[in-house]
Amino acid sequence: MEILDESPRSIVVTGANGQLGRALLARLASQGHDRVRALVRSERARETIEACGLSPAPEIRIVDYTSPKEMERALEGAAAVVHLVGIIKETPGTRYVEAHEQTCHALALAASRSGVARIVYLSILGSAPDSSNACLASKGRAETLLLDDRVATTVIRVPMVLGGDDPASASLRRQAQAKRLRLVAGGRTLQQPIDARDVVTAILAACVAAPGRDLALDAGGPECLSHRMLVLRAARLYGNEPTISSLPMGLARLGVGLLDALLPNPPVTRAMFDILQHDDRVDPDAFCEALGIELTPLDRTLLDHVGPPRDDANTEAEEA
Repeated sequence: MEILDESPRSIVVTGANGQLGRALLARLASQGHDRVRALVRSERARETIEACGLSPAPEIRIVDYTSPKEMERALEGAAAVVHLVGIIKETPGTRYVEAHEQTCHALALAASRSGVARIVYLSILGSAPDSSNACLASKGRAETLLLDDRVATTVIRVPMVLGGDDPASASLRRQAQAKRLRLVAGGRTLQQPIDARDVVTAILAACVAAPGRDLALDAGGPECLSHRMLVLRAARLYGNEPTISSLPMGLARLGVGLLDALLPNPPVTRAMFDILQHDDRVDPDAFCEALGIELTPLDRTLLDHVGPPRDDANTEAEEA
């Protein structure tokens, strides 16, 4: 993929109030970009972005992501659109088809009418239209809606993303500090966590790629290891060595299935459980070469996003 410039001339970010959205907005602000539009669904989401105190501040608009007309107005003048809207867990008020397929259908129509040069869509590793997992199948169908040659699109499928201010980092942080814990199947699931900063870098690189070419990339961090080893690696940052026992996979899946069937909004659904237990193993070199980026070492990611808080003086000394 040919990279034309270091950053897009003007950019629209959907789902901008999420962890990656805020990280992307912060990166753009730090680079002095003043042509950034952040799209959100609610006043509360708007306030989340305003509380970041970014300068230059992005223009924030509240829109219905499933409305082609509203999206067309929101994309006016944009060179690139980063679509971060998505869920791994359905709730009574938000279904996969709405969050994925309907938003991508509206975006594809709006972008083609607005003269957008490129769409960058953040998807999930393992997504495919024929997947047996409802979430991954929905994501796969959403990808297909965008990869139809109307507007040049880059799909980036990510595994676990660690950025500190996110559920994955918080969960790993808790596990790293525990004295005893049970992991499904003893934590044998393969993980390939990627640093949120690298995802932001990849998104910006994809935004300025030469137009006219669709691309789907499987992203991954620099190391592939079992969940058990990931927990133990993080635990060393706390001087801890937790005792890990195994929760049988069948028993765990049965429990999740019962909760999914009995509760209107269970803490974990069957689709979400299977995504979390999905083995992630990709070639990170292919992803990095396509976008011209380098990955943050896993130990650095864990130190910055999962380990104990460090004061600014120590952080600056280590980076120097």
